[in-house]
Amino acid sequence: MSFADSILAGLSLVGNFESFFALFCGIVIGVIGGAIPGMSATMAVALTLPFTFALQPITGILLLLGVYKGGIFGGSIPAILIKTPGTPASSATILDGYPMAEKGEAGRALGMALWASCTADVISNLALILFAGWLASFALSFGPPEFFALILFSLTIIAGVSGDSLLRGALSALLGLLLATIGLDLIYGTNRFTFGNPNMMGGLNFIAVLIGLFAIPEIIAMAWNPTAHVGKARSLGKNWVSFADYRRCFKSIVRGSMIGVFLGSIPGIGAAPSAFLSYSEARRKSPHKENFGKGEIEGVAASEAGNNGVAGATLIPLLALGVPGDVITAIIIGAFMIHGLQPGPMMFILNVDIIYGLFIGLIVSSVFLFFVGTVAIRGFKYVADVPKRILIPAVLVLCIYGVFAVNNNLFDVGVMFAMGWVGFAMMRYRVPAAPFLIAFILGPLLEDNFRQSMLMSGSNPSILFRGPITWFFWLLTIVTVIAISRTTLKNRAALRS
Repeated sequence: MSFADSILAGLSLVGNFESFFALFCGIVIGVIGGAIPGMSATMAVALTLPFTFALQPITGILLLLGVYKGGIFGGSIPAILIKTPGTPASSATILDGYPMAEKGEAGRALGMALWASCTADVISNLALILFAGWLASFALSFGPPEFFALILFSLTIIAGVSGDSLLRGALSALLGLLLATIGLDLIYGTNRFTFGNPNMMGGLNFIAVLIGLFAIPEIIAMAWNPTAHVGKARSLGKNWVSFADYRRCFKSIVRGSMIGVFLGSIPGIGAAPSAFLSYSEARRKSPHKENFGKGEIEGVAASEAGNNGVAGATLIPLLALGVPGDVITAIIIGAFMIHGLQPGPMMFILNVDIIYGLFIGLIVSSVFLFFVGTVAIRGFKYVADVPKRILIPAVLVLCIYGVFAVNNNLFDVGVMFAMGWVGFAMMRYRVPAAPFLIAFILGPLLEDNFRQSMLMSGSNPSILFRGPITWFFWLLTIVTVIAISRTTLKNRAALRS
């Protein structure tokens, strides 16, 4: 079939009310699910999966893709309004989104989050359509040494989110790396720091750590000093994001989108590291870098572009190779198989109408996301009318529900509260939480890929420099470290003078 014939075949498949309505409903479900702290886009997709069994294949898959895309954006709403990320991918949005809300600019932050999300979504979808085969084949060339070099480079972004003190940021990151080692050793299967508790054999639940680190400290602070929290939640403010704001942030949005596309096409990386890497790069290259962490709109744009840029790109290895790009696409691949479809190279020959039908649906999803997101932002403004003495306990209930629902395990709730006290102590002593979270996410990946590389080479470290990909990331790491060191020395010299 020619390209035009493929487009027409796809259009005939999705050009009906049922398909577009399913896509629209999926985005609505995703935005709501992503906005509930602790629920996450993954859980929303998993809960929606059974409803696709009775639908046509293309309709069911579009429903799930809508939930996926809506969930990634939806997590930014509570992250900005109440400092509680609805999804792990929205963790970086807190760094500047919540300070903007504190200054009465929540509406401006949410508007920029929506524009950045939709722009990144379009770029990611276009990358999927145009470069699926090429990017997927490039991702196949990544082995453990390449992943190790990539993750090591990603860890250098810790310096970009360490606030005013690199020492405090480094201590926070070391604590995150330490807690990431808890659980079974994936190479030898031995227990590490489990203290005989079977609940710790799988490691600390990421959702419990995330919610505990960011949401619970606010609740503890309210209990610690109730008179400081007697008002209402911060309103959206009168200001809305302007075209001038969008134009100023456009470079960071495009850069974050491309980072998301690249990392999303590599199976197993995920949206959270992409968001932090995008945020760090935006801070490094911005003329307003001193405002990051204090309510800089460019930081919101960069983090949301980074996590939404992943959404379309994770479908690249799924469709081209039959390999899910992340946990959510691993669930979506189940929907393909339920309907008798096998993602991979043969699908571009046997089911080209479904492939192009999905492409068309993904393009339309960006339009739906903008309209649904606009309504959702306006709807969530009523959160500002709820007194904090009612809102914060309600958030606590949602946090407990969200954490418990992941594994139906009260131990995870205990981990959440324990991490809440850790987060509260970090907040009191001005130790940034973002480096902890980055290290906790990337620590297991760094260790596992390093040890697999050593097993492959018989403990010969030269395997970590085995090809152009590894050399490229090692060079980036060195350049980044030098740039950070120079900036730190300049700042110290400026303070002394």
